[in-house]
Amino acid sequence: MEKAAKRELVSTMNEVFQEANVVVVAHYAGLTVAELTALRGKARQQGVSVKVAKNRLVKLALQGTDSAHIADLFTGPTLVAYSADPVAAPKVTSDFAKTNDKLVILGGAMGSTNLNPEGVKALATLPSLDELRGKLIGLIQAPAQKIASVVNAPAGQLARVFGAYAKKDEAA
Repeated sequence: MEKAAKRELVSTMNEVFQEANVVVVAHYAGLTVAELTALRGKARQQGVSVKVAKNRLVKLALQGTDSAHIADLFTGPTLVAYSADPVAAPKVTSDFAKTNDKLVILGGAMGSTNLNPEGVKALATLPSLDELRGKLIGLIQAPAQKIASVVNAPAGQLARVFGAYAKKDEAA
């Protein structure tokens, strides 16, 4: 890799580390190309990016960001998973690590907060941002539906009473 390409990679990764809400670092030694491609495919579906880069370049990219404290995790063959959703990257990497023991989660960062492997797995158990939005909308809509049914119930009862009187008059 030429110096210009390295500078470009470092500046791109620096922007990524500044914008990403969560960063997960994992060892991928022993993963086949097909397995790594499968991980990237699952990650892409969830809005997560997975990057493999030289540790030295990633450490340079970490300088001056909130995630600079995780630089010591970059030893050996490491990959970085990052996302804007604070739950997506931990969820994707943890789910993949459950089915493939060659992917070992080393830790990560959520802003300036350091995450150990248990912290990453704990984040993975939380509902995603979209799931939380769905639950919130459901909670907001539920009272409105109940109010509408309570308001409409007396009108429906009156309509049934009028209908019964009308049938009674027709029969007489």
